[in-house]
Amino acid sequence: MPDTLTTDHEEIRRWAEERDAVPAVVRDPYDDEGGPRLLRFHIPGRGAEEELQHISWEEFFDIFDDERLAMVYQEETETGERSFFSEFVSRDEL
Repeated sequence: MPDTLTTDHEEIRRWAEERDAVPAVVRDPYDDEGGPRLLRFHIPGRGAEEELQHISWEEFFDIFDDERLAMVYQEETETGERSFFSEFVSRDEL
């Protein structure tokens, strides 16, 4: 299935909640200035958890909009199974 691109908050939240994904950020443990935060979804049982800090949907979308991001995602894999693929890209590079 082809990738979809969106900036719609409701669409992003729907996709995440259907996969039990929790909004999170990767923070640099050596950055005391509160520098750039990379948005991610924590999906239980998938990927490293120790780097992620859960955040509220409000904070997630504040960062999403402030950083002018868009989300690329898949609903299904090529074999028709639920896809967990998503990534955040700059709207300015589209």
